[in-house]
Amino acid sequence: MSVASPPNPSLALQSKRWNGLRHVLEREGLFCKDDFTPSPDNLEFLQTKCKVLIIGAGGLGCELLKDLALMGFGDLHVIDMDIIELSNLNRQFLFRRTDIGASKAECAARFINNRVPTCKVTPHFCKIQDFDESFYQKFHIIVCGLDSIVARRWINGMLLSMLRYEEDNSIDVASIIPMIDGGTEGFKGNARVILPGFTACIECTLDLFPPQVNYPLCTIANTPRLPEHCVEYVKLIQWDKESPFGAPLDGDDPQHIAWIYERAQERANQFNISGITYRLVQGVIKHIIPAVASTNAVIAAACAMEVFKLATSCYDSMANYFNFNDLDGIYSYTYEAEKSDSCLACSNAPQLLTIEDPNTTTLEDVIKELCELPRFQLKSPALTTVMADGKQRTLYLASVKSIEEATRKNLTQSLGELGLQDGQQLTITDVTSPTAITIQLKYQANEIEMS
Repeated sequence: MSVASPPNPSLALQSKRWNGLRHVLEREGLFCKDDFTPSPDNLEFLQTKCKVLIIGAGGLGCELLKDLALMGFGDLHVIDMDIIELSNLNRQFLFRRTDIGASKAECAARFINNRVPTCKVTPHFCKIQDFDESFYQKFHIIVCGLDSIVARRWINGMLLSMLRYEEDNSIDVASIIPMIDGGTEGFKGNARVILPGFTACIECTLDLFPPQVNYPLCTIANTPRLPEHCVEYVKLIQWDKESPFGAPLDGDDPQHIAWIYERAQERANQFNISGITYRLVQGVIKHIIPAVASTNAVIAAACAMEVFKLATSCYDSMANYFNFNDLDGIYSYTYEAEKSDSCLACSNAPQLLTIEDPNTTTLEDVIKELCELPRFQLKSPALTTVMADGKQRTLYLASVKSIEEATRKNLTQSLGELGLQDGQQLTITDVTSPTAITIQLKYQANEIEMS
């Protein structure tokens, strides 16, 4: 009885399934880049050497994995911290009903590995924040299929922090890891190419993202008018008060969602509010964005094409923002988003924060501006500074209970009372960035005397 020999990678590369790619990678064309060299080595690079990281294994991520695997990429990694839910199955086609409750990254990787023998997908069931720069340095290209602005900003900051500079302050090109970012919302979507340090980054165009919906706590607690108000009340107040399961709220736990649904329905009945549904509760708890399978397919295809062009240098990459809308017919256009000289992440200069009157502006006012201004949009900033005597001082830090209690009194003090001068720099850390950012206070009238 003969024993089957293991598959030969070189034979796999010669398969007829790659003839279409060979036409592109082994022949010259009118639109090829000047530095492109047609060669069979290009396909071999895709299959055996090029490492691509896909962040997110949801609607976009499933499409990206399928597209890149079928385009010849042989070494893919995927990160996702979520588990599969029943509502995912209508558009996240790599999953089946038997996969419900399992890791998205692991199930997606297993599906692709079984269906595309020339591709190996390595799953990572965790958060992107669980890895440091040594992990991200392994990849040639990173492509994002995220539904979180915070996660986008974090990976954007990570890639910028990995840049190396020459003696003349120019960027070492070898340290650049391109990022392709895709996003969808209903029948609208976008794709963009980011070359860290050279093109507009996520923070440069932060105002393009839709603002997060936040409901005033006083309205939620006293005069609810919408079904969303009832859900937020249970989420923010009743959950902590009653602690039904003795654990933090988990938006992926059906028991947790069911409990919030029942309590929200009770509160809605109390205020004669209609419209509470299980799906609405899920949407409010997890900030679910409406998704359409066809939009995901279009945007993922655009992202995959840019990954292919960057990996092979066969054509110029997109410059640099693609917008798609098929709400009324099909409409798309591409434009070049400009790099901002005052970008919070990729500019070297401290960001100015204008203060009208330091004697009436409190530290709490400053934190509120950092969270609400479109160019900052921080989540829970921690502020430190170096005082005139050279000592470092923590102004406020919410993440550590003992420090929060010790610095809480600073929130109600004015900048003048805290001894913060015009031009003073504040160092700020936040979940939106893996590195600290610097803010410089700019007082409107220097003639204002400090208290």
